[in-house]
Amino acid sequence: MDLNQVTLPCTDYDESVRFYKLLGLTQIVDSPPRYARFETSSGSTLSIHASAPIKDGPEVVVYFEVPNVDLEVRRLKNLGVVFEAEPADQDWLWRESYLRDPAGNRLCIYRAGDNRRFPPWRIGEDSV
Repeated sequence: MDLNQVTLPCTDYDESVRFYKLLGLTQIVDSPPRYARFETSSGSTLSIHASAPIKDGPEVVVYFEVPNVDLEVRRLKNLGVVFEAEPADQDWLWRESYLRDPAGNRLCIYRAGDNRRFPPWRIGEDSV
């Protein structure tokens, strides 16, 4: 099984389309005012779908891995993107910075490298 598509709710279609293009995703489907799909440089896709405003409840976080978190955050800030948290090294060996899209969905710009799949505490095959 391989995950390569996530769909997020949006409350303002045009604003959300502009935002994800600003992040650097390539729009590959445009069905205004309800649905758009974007592609990352690795071929994964992210979609937005018009919905009612997000209510309080469990929060989903979408992670976008980049080669250099600090450079990417600086680039996006120069384009007017507002971040909730500056880049920081985490105990789980990732460097992360958080922001929200126009609908309030939480996003993380991060770098994990090999630690994403192979952290020092990875469970061995014989443990499954």
